[in-house]
Parts: sequence; C-alpha cells; structure tokens
Amino acid sequence: MKRKLLSLMLACLMLTGCGGSSSSTGSESGQGSSAVQISSKETDNENTASVQAADFMDVMPVLSIQTESDDKNVLDFVKKPVAEHVTKSRASWDHGFKAPVPYYEPCSVSLFDTDGKTLIDSVSAQVKVRGNWTTMYNKKPLRIKFDEKQSMLDLNGGAELKNWLLLAEYKDGSMLRNKAALAAANEILGEDGLYASDAEFVEVTINGEYFGVYLLCEYAQINKNRIDITKPEEGYEGTDIGYFLEYDGYYYTEDELHSFKTYYNTDAPLTPYDGNGGSNRTGTPLAGGKNNVGFSIKSDIYSKAQHDFIYHFVDNVYNIMYYAAYENKAYAFDESFSEIHEVSDMTPQEAVERVVDVNSLADMYIISELTCDADIYWSSFFMYADFGEGGSKRLTFGNPWDFDSGLGNKDRCASGEGYYAANIVPDVNGNYRSINPWLAVLMYCDWYTDIIRDKWTSAYDGGVFTRMIDMVRGDTKTYAPAFERNYDKWDNIRHNEAGNELCRAAAACKTQEECAEYLASWLDKRVAFMNECWHK
Repeated sequence: MKRKLLSLMLACLMLTGCGGSSSSTGSESGQGSSAVQISSKETDNENTASVQAADFMDVMPVLSIQTESDDKNVLDFVKKPVAEHVTKSRASWDHGFKAPVPYYEPCSVSLFDTDGKTLIDSVSAQVKVRGNWTTMYNKKPLRIKFDEKQSMLDLNGGAELKNWLLLAEYKDGSMLRNKAALAAANEILGEDGLYASDAEFVEVTINGEYFGVYLLCEYAQINKNRIDITKPEEGYEGTDIGYFLEYDGYYYTEDELHSFKTYYNTDAPLTPYDGNGGSNRTGTPLAGGKNNVGFSIKSDIYSKAQHDFIYHFVDNVYNIMYYAAYENKAYAFDESFSEIHEVSDMTPQEAVERVVDVNSLADMYIISELTCDADIYWSSFFMYADFGEGGSKRLTFGNPWDFDSGLGNKDRCASGEGYYAANIVPDVNGNYRSINPWLAVLMYCDWYTDIIRDKWTSAYDGGVFTRMIDMVRGDTKTYAPAFERNYDKWDNIRHNEAGNELCRAAAACKTQEECAEYLASWLDKRVAFMNECWHK
C-alpha cells in the first residue's frame, strides 16, 4: 500500500553514538539492524509517526543531518537560500524577488546502511545549499564539508575526502539521468585513466524531517583521488602548478583572480558537425557577442602571474587547434608558454597532440553527444592542465557533470536522433544560437574523428551502453519504495515548477516508473543513432 509520507516529520536515526533521545543499542553482533527505529518528532501542523527500519531503510542507505542549533527556523538554511546571481537574474523580471544567499550551517552527519549498520556516526560538518538555477527549486542540492576526511559508501574505491555533494534530482522525474550518465562516463574516461564522479543514492533526513532521495556524488577538486594534478601550497605564486577550469557562463560570479574570458581567435566561425558537412552554416563560440561565456578557475591560485599564465595558455591552445583544423598549419608555444609561432618540424596533428590530451577530448565528445547535454554551449564543461613536476602540460578534458536537463528531458535531441554536441544549439531561452568551440573545432580532422570512432566502437562492443540502460530499468525496480517516498514528499512529477523546461514527452510522464522508461527508451534510440554514425 502506498506510504503517505508527504509532510511527515521523521526524527534522526537513533543508534549508539547519535545525539538526541535515547535509543536501542542494537543486536549483540553490533549491526543493530533489528533494533533500529526512525522515530517522529512533533512539529507545528505536521503529522507524527514511528517507522521501523524495515519499512524505511529497506533499499537505500540513510544519511541523517542534525543541526547544532535548535532554533525553530534553523531549517531555513536548506529551504530558503538561492544562489546570489540567480536571485539577481530572477529579480530582473520578478520584481521584488528576494532570497538569502546559501550559507553553511554547523551540523553532525550520520550514515546508515540498509541493514542498520552505522557507517558514519555523528561526524561534524558544515552543510549548505549549492548549485545555480537548481537552487530555485523547492528541493535543493546540498554540499557537505566534513571537518575530517570521510569515506562515503565506498565511492571512488573508498577514498576519504572532506567534500561531498547531494544532488536533489528535482527536475528529473526518473532521478536517474545523472547516475546513469556518470556510470557510463566512469567507464569511458576510466579507460584513459581519467576522472568522473562516482555516485550512489541515499535517503536524507534533516533534523528528523524526511527530505527524500538524493544522489550522493563527489565534489570536483584537485586531489590525488579526484582531479590528480599539482596542488600549490597555500600562498605559492609560481606558475608551475595544476589548474582546474570550467568553461562557464557564470564566470562573472568569481573574483577577478579566478576568472577570465577568451575570444577564440576573434570569435572565428566554426563549421558545425551535423552529419551533413555543416549544411552551409557556421556558428561562432561567442555567438557574435551574445553568448557571455568565459572560464572559472576552480582550483586555488594566489597570484596574477598564475591567472595570466593559464589565461594565455588556454587562449593559445585553442588557437593551435583552430590553425590545425582550419588552416592546416602547425603552431607551437615558446618555452615560457606565453606565445605561439608557426613551425615546420611537426604536422598540424602533432602540434595539437603536444598541447591537448586528444583522447580525453574524444571521450568528452562521446559523453556529451550521447547525453545531449543541454548546457553544452554554456557551462559544466571542465578541463585542466598540470605544469607541476611530472605534469603533462597539456589541456585535458574530464569531470563530466550536470545531466538532469539532458538525455531527452529538455527539447534537445528529444527524438534521440541527430548530431548535437559539436553542432549549433539554442540557448536556454531561444534568444540566440551558439556552439561549444572545444568540441567542435577538430571535428573535421579525419585523424581526430578516427579516435572517436575507435573509442565508441570499444565502448559499444564492451557493453558500456547496455549496462547504462539496464541500470535505468534495474534501479527503477530496486529503489521503487524509496522513489515512492520521495514523490510522496515532493510531488514534483505532477507539480514541478521546472515542468515548463521539459520536452513534451518528458512532461507527459506521471510516475517515476514512466519517467524512467521514457529515459531508457530514449537511450535505446540514442545509442542506436550514435552506433550507426560511429561504429567501425
């Protein structure tokens, strides 16, 4: 029978070591699975209940957040904040709209396995709302910053780190787009020793209130277990370090030291890759000045010299790629990586391969094309370069991210067919059309598309995409009780303020099962289309 948990207030899980009211200590074996309870706490205008662990911790681990403060409005930290730049954007058309900016709230975090075993026991952390436009939704994504490094559900081989993310998956009725895309990305990038976030589902309670299903992911950062490049010592100002970057339309929200804008060979036109030689069209990276996209430096830097170094490097790497692809010329850096000049002792391909990890770029093309990432022209596209000791000194692409608007959820490749990632695409409001220059610039180089073809064939024949689709259908069955509880809480399939962003087919789905089957069927069609295009 359907569990009516909408607006149900659940107290935090009570095991030995957790703060709050007294609880059973568990079985003699120490697992505690038979004695764990989730109790209720009375709150104004809310129902109260007592739910046995067997009814709640049945299919997913439970992550319990408890604030240090007991102020009656303390949960405002997770319910009200909106990213400052998003508030300003909305206020430009919704006059008078105001919201607090996201802020950290001191908390303790506990994590419990489905058998009741305590995995993390009341560990101190800071928690806040994170994200861009997703902070506008009722159910908001969160960042956890532990005081001490923690392993979470054996993600990334059990690596212990302080920073973790909880994705709300509010816009995605299936809740499975990010998880499926990241699973496939891990396999594709992993073949080249490159990083993509690991991910697993959890159910979350905050001060006893049930907040639903979240996708626990890794926070992208320089670390030997994540983006493995040289991290500078605090205050170090030399340029021989690692730089982690985002191609980012929100770059202007960063301080001047951590942002820059490049102009892509004076916004030179690119031929879109559409399967028809561009169809006599061209597109420009900045859409003739309409697309205000730049770069955010996501790692720590401490000097203008570092800022200017990576700015000139990225700017000139693109120029080297452009000259190779559109002028059949080879250019190379001087010893300081500050200027480039034409050379005759290498081919254009060799010139590109000297400064670009082309395998990583081909991997990211496949992932971006497969998922029809709706933000491909604008943000959540990452790259890095390492100039530290032993660093490759090449621009490397990775850390794929943010797929809740992709995979047929928005009106981008809604049919599952058509070239997209290196094609001309509309902006979110349909005001202009742009192109991702990094994915598009080499697409008419036969040597580069041969790499894509080899990689696609290997991944397809190796079952990567079959496993991706099977995950969507399998998770839907495995996690059905948790998904049901989530939608009893949020009702965001039937009443979703993000619903106007969805394509007609996605918006027509009324249950998680329908949403997931639409996603799986879309992937079936998308994989078939790409296989016809790219399989050797």
